[in-house]
Amino acid sequence: MSFVTGVGLTPYGRHEGSSSLDLMSKAAELAITDAGLKRHQIDGVLCGYSTVSPHIMLATVFAEHFGIRPAYAHAVQVGGATGLAMTMLAHHLVEAGVVQHVLVVAGENRLTGQSRDASILALAQVGDPHYEVPLGPTIPAYYGLVASRYMHEYGVTQEDLAEFAVLMRTHALSHPGAQFNDPITVADIMASKPVALPLKLLDCCPVSDGGAAFVVSREATSDMRVRVLGCAQAHTHQHVTAAPALSELGAEIAIARAKQQAGVGMSDVRYAAVYDSFTITLAMLLEDLGLAARGEAASRVRSGYFSRNGEMPLNTHGGLLSYGHCGVGGAMAHLVETHLQMTGRAGNRQVRDASIALLHGDGGVLSSHVSMFLERVR
Repeated sequence: MSFVTGVGLTPYGRHEGSSSLDLMSKAAELAITDAGLKRHQIDGVLCGYSTVSPHIMLATVFAEHFGIRPAYAHAVQVGGATGLAMTMLAHHLVEAGVVQHVLVVAGENRLTGQSRDASILALAQVGDPHYEVPLGPTIPAYYGLVASRYMHEYGVTQEDLAEFAVLMRTHALSHPGAQFNDPITVADIMASKPVALPLKLLDCCPVSDGGAAFVVSREATSDMRVRVLGCAQAHTHQHVTAAPALSELGAEIAIARAKQQAGVGMSDVRYAAVYDSFTITLAMLLEDLGLAARGEAASRVRSGYFSRNGEMPLNTHGGLLSYGHCGVGGAMAHLVETHLQMTGRAGNRQVRDASIALLHGDGGVLSSHVSMFLERVR
């Protein structure tokens, strides 16, 4: 058994003069304080990778910078799934008795500390070095290919995909830390410039500075008792040219394993936090996870199903698409928001019931997947 005992999150956007280590430290201090702990009580550190500061020993570099001496330190990298993968590892570490309190932390100053060209070059390396990278595709280009195939198979339109960006922006309007706080419409998205057709600019998450952290402990440290019910991973491919059929991707495998471990079904879930690097990512994952039938996620968005007051509130902070995306820390904001919702601390974003939550992270081009269920314990 393990508990998420504290969370910390910086605003996302532009943080002039703050390094990746600075942003990580700010989030870490917030999380440790939230857990009611002191720095010296942290005996494990799991750190997400950084493209701005690609040190081969980033976890111990952070520990030194933050002033702690953990008994266990490890850096993890599975793309956008890294945050939940670290949470899963922390869960196993405390269950095994290796450590008592694990600090999971990530952050980057990608917006102010890395040039546009350097960012594009770093992210493009997810492609196959022989068959893809030489052709010059970017991450949006890979997802654009996936989107084209998905639209062809399920009769989904660009306007359908735009609905997901509108929903995330609507949710972000209620969060003071969101990078974007101006409302948008489907027409705005369709009018935005093309990035990698069929994806437009507003179908894509932004580049951000920011940091996120949380503490995973063997026992609850306060009356905010949020425990990990079950979690699982799946890794079906690395490169898009080796990907299986759209109906055979890893999200379905990971969620099936996680449900079995947690002993819950989708009908038990009251809140969802799902990776949304692009509108196509969110659309496909919602359907792969069983939160909508194939090709029908957009219609559920339009009906209000995923709104704050809907049947399945989703990414109520605005997700990657509007709260922002600072690398590994981007998706970790999903877990921070989930914890706030589960403990009744989400303010004007608070949903009716977040007693059982589903979280899902995606790394690469729908390559690596982590599904996780959390439960609020009274």
